[in-house]
Amino acid sequence: MFDLETTGVNTETARIVTAHVGVINEQGITVSRQDWVIDPMVEIPEAAAAVHGYTTERVRLEGMDAATGIAEIVAALRVLFERGVPVVAYNAPYDFTVLNREAKRFGIAPLENPLPIIDPLVIDKAVDRYRKGKRTLEMTAQFYGVDLGDDAHDAGFDAIAAGRVAQAIAVKYAAELAMTAAELHAKQVDWFRQQEESYAEFRRNKLGDLNFVATGTWPERY
Repeated sequence: MFDLETTGVNTETARIVTAHVGVINEQGITVSRQDWVIDPMVEIPEAAAAVHGYTTERVRLEGMDAATGIAEIVAALRVLFERGVPVVAYNAPYDFTVLNREAKRFGIAPLENPLPIIDPLVIDKAVDRYRKGKRTLEMTAQFYGVDLGDDAHDAGFDAIAAGRVAQAIAVKYAAELAMTAAELHAKQVDWFRQQEESYAEFRRNKLGDLNFVATGTWPERY
């Protein structure tokens, strides 16, 4: 599993504050994990700190050098991908795009065509298209009966919860998702494109935003 907490929502400017890369077994129990607290070398907005709990002052004391930390995160993910281990990331385009931009910012070779990735958000929308309500990690975890614990928005807990949500979806929709991780990765590329196009159509037809077009790509934004 992979998750980031950052300084903001814009993937082009957000800086990594905390990160988690881990592995869970078939029972959803963590078997290995790596966690990072990073000094992003910029001020952390109060709104972001309110979400993940890391203020500018705190990361100055506890955080590691940004370039070192980002290089370690990239390396940890690269090892998993080279071993063929599927990496779960809820709303993957955010986390993988931020990591890509951070790597380039510090002159670190970014991940190239990372796969296989499992994005429970994309899969949930594909297999249960018409379910009403928000699709945040918290709401989706609740729907599938996955306990987030008391530390939602901590990178580690969110990553583990996303992994368990992915497992719950795989059980509920075993027939629909009976494919290899590589095949599922390819499916998500198509599903995400369809979801983006559907949203664009909604914006144009229901909200009158006639110039809105789908521009997102999965699992990274380009």
